[in-house]
Amino acid sequence: MAEVFKLEHVYKKYKNDGKEFSALEDVSLTIQEGEVFGIIGMSGAGKSTLVRTLNRLEDISGGTVSFFDRDLSELKPKALRLIRRQIAMIFQSFNLLGQRTVLSNVMQPLRIAGTPRAKRKEKAMEMLRIVGLEDKKHEYPARLSGGQRQRVAIARALASDPKVLLCDEATSALDPKMTGEILDLLAEINKSRKLTIVIITHEMSVVEKICDRVAIIDEGKLAEIGEVKEIFRNPKSDPARKLVFPANPFDPSAKDSRLIRLVFDGASASRPFIAELVEKTGKKVNILSANTKSVGGIGYGQMVIELPPQKEEQELIIQFFKQGGLSVQEVEWV
Repeated sequence: MAEVFKLEHVYKKYKNDGKEFSALEDVSLTIQEGEVFGIIGMSGAGKSTLVRTLNRLEDISGGTVSFFDRDLSELKPKALRLIRRQIAMIFQSFNLLGQRTVLSNVMQPLRIAGTPRAKRKEKAMEMLRIVGLEDKKHEYPARLSGGQRQRVAIARALASDPKVLLCDEATSALDPKMTGEILDLLAEINKSRKLTIVIITHEMSVVEKICDRVAIIDEGKLAEIGEVKEIFRNPKSDPARKLVFPANPFDPSAKDSRLIRLVFDGASASRPFIAELVEKTGKKVNILSANTKSVGGIGYGQMVIELPPQKEEQELIIQFFKQGGLSVQEVEWV
């Protein structure tokens, strides 16, 4: 599988009021052809800066960013423009032209590229069929829902037959239902067109639904990278744990209590582990939070439980769950 992007020791520094600060610091990663790759981090983590280095909208301060083995920093303006035609981008704000119809918006990149009118209209209609908006071709963006406008933006991005689609917080302005529909559409486009998709988001639920691998960015640094399902099962860095662990579990009942997180997949979800624990060991635990979700199309569940205060009982319970094939992790609390 070819490497679409390869970042090696990338730095991006800014100066503000005479002071220098780092937006990116020693970031190295690769994005493979045909995969859906997520870049996630909280606001100000550097993820949007990172994605803008992929099409050289941001010039880096150090390191290299390569696109199919071509160092972007070495490209002259004409060559860079040709490369950028292969890297389409969609945004949270849609960026549609309000005074143009849906069809005209989708035709816009082809118009700029000098494609003959008849051919660009044919191509635009093909893209509208892909996103399910062929019947809206004469409408204006103001008359569309947020989800429909994002579909138009996707059709416009696909019109120039890019090799990569960059999605910068593309679902942040949408409600959960519309978000799911757009992610399903992107997944179908990835599968049917073999299009490499890079998704920038602050929502772990987006990454879990669609991405193959994910890079977690924290304060400009690469905190963790790997397959989404593995990071969900066993996050190793503090930023990853904050994103993956259940939000706001109830406070434990005692100051000396010990909390653990259990993770089980579809194969083990039907086993009554808590009931088996009580039956086989006589030990009881307090369930503080629990949920289930789909990660990469596989059903996963997670549960935060409070263990009894006695250390011997804690170790007995932990070993019981581990022997049952569950992932067990310590949960810190204040």
